[in-house]
Amino acid sequence: MPSYTAPVKDSRFILEQVLGMEALAARIPAFAGATPDVVGAVLEEAGRFAAERLLPLNRTGDVQGCTRQSDGSVTTPDGFREAYAAMIAGGWTTLGSPEAFGGQGLPAMVSAAANEYLNSANHSFAMYSGLTEGAVEAILAVGTAAQKALYVPPMVAGRWTGTMNLTEPQCGTDLGLIRTRAEPQADGSHSITGTKIFISAGEHDLTENIVHLVLARTPGAPVGSKGISLFIVPKFLVQADGTPGARNAVSCGALERKMGIHGNATCVMNYDGATGWLLGEEHKGLAAMFIMMNAARLWVGLQGLSQAEIAYQNAALYATERRQGRALTGAAEPDQPADPLIVHPDVRRMLMEGKALTEGLRALCLWGALQADLAHHGDSDKERQDAADLLSLLTPVIKGYGTDQGFHVTVIAQQIWGGHGYIAENGLEQYVRDARIAMIYEGANGVQAMDLVGRKLPQNGGRAVQLLFATIAAEVAEARGRGGTLVPLADALEKATGQMQAATLWLMQNGLTRPDNAGAAATAYMQLTGIVALGLMWLRMASAAATLAEAGGGDAAFLSAKGVTARFFAERMMPRAGALRREIEGGADALMALPAEAFLPGG
Repeated sequence: MPSYTAPVKDSRFILEQVLGMEALAARIPAFAGATPDVVGAVLEEAGRFAAERLLPLNRTGDVQGCTRQSDGSVTTPDGFREAYAAMIAGGWTTLGSPEAFGGQGLPAMVSAAANEYLNSANHSFAMYSGLTEGAVEAILAVGTAAQKALYVPPMVAGRWTGTMNLTEPQCGTDLGLIRTRAEPQADGSHSITGTKIFISAGEHDLTENIVHLVLARTPGAPVGSKGISLFIVPKFLVQADGTPGARNAVSCGALERKMGIHGNATCVMNYDGATGWLLGEEHKGLAAMFIMMNAARLWVGLQGLSQAEIAYQNAALYATERRQGRALTGAAEPDQPADPLIVHPDVRRMLMEGKALTEGLRALCLWGALQADLAHHGDSDKERQDAADLLSLLTPVIKGYGTDQGFHVTVIAQQIWGGHGYIAENGLEQYVRDARIAMIYEGANGVQAMDLVGRKLPQNGGRAVQLLFATIAAEVAEARGRGGTLVPLADALEKATGQMQAATLWLMQNGLTRPDNAGAAATAYMQLTGIVALGLMWLRMASAAATLAEAGGGDAAFLSAKGVTARFFAERMMPRAGALRREIEGGADALMALPAEAFLPGG
């Protein structure tokens, strides 16, 4: 069985030294409870729970999968129910939720750090509660006082979970094609009829109720996305005292057979006149659902990091233990029949990419979570606005680039294991299969790229990307002022940022007049933005490590490794920015030139 050690030291380094958690707690009341002692204890215990309770169930879930019973109920794999009960007892669903509704009120960045560990240990299991936080956000943002009081406390406590019901057989990304109907009833409720597919955790045996958020059309609604409304449809109707009552007319019609995440129930959901209640305003359901979707996209980006981390850990262990061949410079261990894999430069290349990407993505995910915190709790209008702008810009990057690179790390980890990585019992092939879905659901990564280029980039006159460029310029100047090993890192980041600035200008000049140019450039631009964002994270981490080392604090080996990995990212990965810029400036001509039939067999 694969092993897992939660990267608590790295999480705390980012939270405390890079993001300045103590300074935030000193000036912003919402951070006051996030003291180093509290956060350290939370992360240590989360890591222990992940490794001891969830990791042993990961392969069980993969092999057994879920089972749909004849009555439409779903049974989860052996051990899931007990582990979920332990998770509820430990309060792991309450970390970042508001205290007014039973949560612990910790910052989102602390909750994100803990959730990384749960997702690393068992991706499928973590999905059962994963969408609930986003559903809670949507209800808190647009729900009535009665809806908040009725649904949010048990969802925060983990006794109820939440789902997102968007996709239908005839539509995925294009939600304007939704056909599910919502007929008004005399008591103010609506009768919901339709079929939804690909619903993660749509039915299961872990909780006493499941709260579905469902997109549907009311009679006479405008065509397209402007006519969609959002409804709360619980599995069990909720009685006046807040307890589940009669079964609603919603059921799991089938379980999807999938490439990965077998331990999670991906359901076809049938609504046969189910009772639902409007959430937010009529015909404004898509905007309300996007509150949940944006939270989910950040969570999926975290999944990319999580799968990368556990795959990387097991690849690194294997590379130090597996003996194969001799070092190019001569036998490293002449008393042994062969040297360990880690002596070979190409194996080290893969390990260094894995290390640079996982640690860089961790910093980016936690910085993104901090922006979510500051957007709500910043102590000035400017701080709140800046954070909201950065979060909007970063969300498609964290989701798209984060899951692309998370999958890439699982693949190179499997490659390090060689043929043994292809064998199911060793676990690496499951990480590859499980990680692949993160590039698809909650908006496929091509959609994320188009969101970045088509919406987030020009939004408010480009205010968010200009803020990112200004932030980088200030931190590059500060690093140069400190001198030493930070200078080449600052130089590399400045050069990569220049490539992104040039690509941005090209898009502004060529994408507006010819939209296909923007579409053709979108994925490359998202990758370019990801490289620059990780470059900024590595400059920050190297700077924080240098500060600690100069003060004689911290783990010397850990801090040294930060500097070396930052150098690797600057020398070996940031130069890719130039190639991406050239790809963007290639435009859409060749890409759009062939007729459709030329892509078909024999064409």
